[in-house]
Amino acid sequence: MASEPAASPRFFVLKKGEIGSRHDVDVGKSEPVNRGDAALCPRCGGAIGMLQWLPPYRVELVLHGEELGDFMETSGDDLLVSERFARAFREEGLTGLEGFHPVEVVRVRRKRRGPKPVHVPHYLAVTPCFSHAAVDMARSRIVYADDPPTCEECREATKNAIYGYTLEPGTWRGEDIFRPRGLYGRLTVSERFARFVERHGFTHMKLTPTEQLVWDPIGLGPPVTKQG
Repeated sequence: MASEPAASPRFFVLKKGEIGSRHDVDVGKSEPVNRGDAALCPRCGGAIGMLQWLPPYRVELVLHGEELGDFMETSGDDLLVSERFARAFREEGLTGLEGFHPVEVVRVRRKRRGPKPVHVPHYLAVTPCFSHAAVDMARSRIVYADDPPTCEECREATKNAIYGYTLEPGTWRGEDIFRPRGLYGRLTVSERFARFVERHGFTHMKLTPTEQLVWDPIGLGPPVTKQG
C-alpha cells in the first residue's frame, strides 16, 4: 500500500502585537548607537538587510499599553526578546536566532497616564538569520513596483503589495525563524515556532499564515492572474 505524501510545511509571518494592545511599546536605540555594514547578496552585491547594530546595546522604551511583553521590533533587523523567551528557545533547541546580547534598558516612559510597569524584564538583542529558503515567485501573489527580481540568489526587488506568499519547495533548511530570499523584510517562522509561542504564552507576537498575509499600503489590489 502506497504511503500518503508528506504534508507541505506551514510557515507564518511574525510581527509585533497590534497597536493599542496591552503590550504596545516603541523601542528607541539610546546613544551611542554604533553601526556595522549591512549584509550583501553574495551574487549581485546588493544590500539585503539593514546596517548591523553593534554594542553597546542600550534602549529607551515608550510604553503605550499596560505592561512590557516578550517581543519587540527595533528600527533595524534586530529584535528584542525577553530572558524567559531566550531561555526557552535555547532549551527546546529552536534555531534561526543569533547574538543573544544583553540589553540595557536606560529608561521606560509611559505614553499615557498611569503607573510605570512594576517589572521590567531583562531583554536580549537577537538577529534572525538570512535563510536559503526562497519565496516561490510563481505561486506567491506579489505586486512588484517595476520589474520582478533579476538576481536568482537574493530575489530582491521593490514591492508595492503582497497578497500571500509561499516558499519554494526544497529551499528551506529547517530554521525556525528566518528571513527568506525574496522577502528579507518579512520575518518568517516555522509551525514548530508557532506552537512554541502558543505553548509558552509569549506576548506581543502576532502570527499570520504566510499565504494569508495582506500588505497593500496604497490600495493596488491583488496581482492580476495571467490567463493561459
